[in-house]
Amino acid sequence: MTDEVGDSESNAAGASPSLREDLATLIKLRLNTFVLLTTFFGFLVATISGAGDWDVSRFLLLFHTLLGTAAAAFGSAVFNQLMEIKEDARMRRTADRPLPSKRVLPTGAFLLGWILSAFGIIHLEVMVDRGAALLVAITIATYVFIYTPLKRRSSINTLVGAVPGALPPMIGWVGGGGGVEDPRGWFLFALLFLWQLPHFVSINWLCREQYEEAGFRMWSDGDESGRRSGFLAGGFAVALGVLALVGPLSGYTGWGFGVVGLAAGLLLAWLAAKFALSGERLAFRKFFLLTLLYLPVVLTVLAIDWK
Repeated sequence: MTDEVGDSESNAAGASPSLREDLATLIKLRLNTFVLLTTFFGFLVATISGAGDWDVSRFLLLFHTLLGTAAAAFGSAVFNQLMEIKEDARMRRTADRPLPSKRVLPTGAFLLGWILSAFGIIHLEVMVDRGAALLVAITIATYVFIYTPLKRRSSINTLVGAVPGALPPMIGWVGGGGGVEDPRGWFLFALLFLWQLPHFVSINWLCREQYEEAGFRMWSDGDESGRRSGFLAGGFAVALGVLALVGPLSGYTGWGFGVVGLAAGLLLAWLAAKFALSGERLAFRKFFLLTLLYLPVVLTVLAIDWK
């Protein structure tokens, strides 16, 4: 449930959005589709691990897990925008959102956020698992009350924001029958946590002028050459590649995933270093797009090679 994956290069120009489009923007539908995909992945891996068979009851459990997670993700997205109305109004790519453009009243958005968030937590508690509901509550609290205000105070917000962004596969894992204390679930969390860091470093730099104008504190602040951001992204990419080796070394996966994950991380690191040395915007744009490609490829290999 972290920020701006789907919004990173949006355009505010064009005709006035419809009510349906405004609602989709308020709940960050595009971004939260990613949240649901990673939640599904966690549920899938839990099933592969032997937590259950694919029968009717399991499909219903998957449905309730995704429904509760989606409602909570949508609600937290609304709260995030409520807390950033002034900042969104200063940025070209967000100025036409429903709240800063005054097409939606804050009181209505506040009510929508509460209904969605409360429904998500309660639905998971009743229909899925108390552990999954607790993880969703932690996700909302971290995203709304820690990460969002921290964006205006410290560049460490990217690290903090990666926590709620990495919890959806863990929610799926627990919802699918995996234990909260099981290290395999936390391995999924770590994989998503580290993936977000190079991904968001590239977004920060590509949109750095707008972030600075809005008053957000990012690692890219003042980094006109891109050298600092490029090497930072490269360092995180190396860590992501090395993490892939934990899978086979711990017996969670075969070596197929370890080799693919390591190679993918090192490829990202090489591209980030290439950008750091050249400072060409197009190079970091390509890096950003490859971070998007990384996730479906590596997660697919992980699911196939999971023990």
